[in-house]
Amino acid sequence: MNPQDHVAAHLASYIENQALPPQSKLPPERRLCEELKISRGELRKALSLLEAEGKIWRHVGRGTFIGTRPLDRMDEITALSTHTNPAEVMQARLLLEPGLARIAAIQSTAADIERMRLCSKRKDAAVDWHTYERWDGAFHQAVAKGAHNMLLLTLFNALNTVREATEWGRLRKSRLTDAHRQRSGKQHLAIIDAIIARDMEQAETAMRDHLHSVHKALLGSNYEADEVVAIDDAIETG
Repeated sequence: MNPQDHVAAHLASYIENQALPPQSKLPPERRLCEELKISRGELRKALSLLEAEGKIWRHVGRGTFIGTRPLDRMDEITALSTHTNPAEVMQARLLLEPGLARIAAIQSTAADIERMRLCSKRKDAAVDWHTYERWDGAFHQAVAKGAHNMLLLTLFNALNTVREATEWGRLRKSRLTDAHRQRSGKQHLAIIDAIIARDMEQAETAMRDHLHSVHKALLGSNYEADEVVAIDDAIETG
């Protein structure tokens, strides 16, 4: 375990030992540094790791909270999963996520990009499906956060909630191959490279190509080229 992971694990253990309920606010950074005997820089890196894992969320000006960022009317959003399917979820992702990558190419900060790199690296190093899936989702959320548009991020989180509640997970697990993992890793790096280059067009294209690849890998014979063309035409004609 590298030093950064050790600090993150130490912080996670501290949070768990507090036995606080979800959405509880963590103590101020100064107090955490004192109690954990770590520097402010080490703490912030650890917080970023735990946030990427969905264990905490941060609100500028309000503090850091345990658990995932809450969505209003979560029950209604989750209930949508009973009226949709993986194909419809992917159609929605194809409409939303390439645009988020495009905006992230302009709006993302160095910290945002570092989070994307971290998530991609952790995903590629995952030794089991659950870890792989968690870091893959964290990467896509990191791109969404990099757009710095709260409305679009809320839409992304709502869509992600529906995605997680559908049969998507079982489908992913059954179709995930080594070849798909390698291809996905290269595609994530292409997205990051485009964002680093501040190339809006390429970032959008790289994300769309990645999602097309995921769509085809997961849905197999259910994947129709005409369906993709229709989505792309809708994007272009707006």
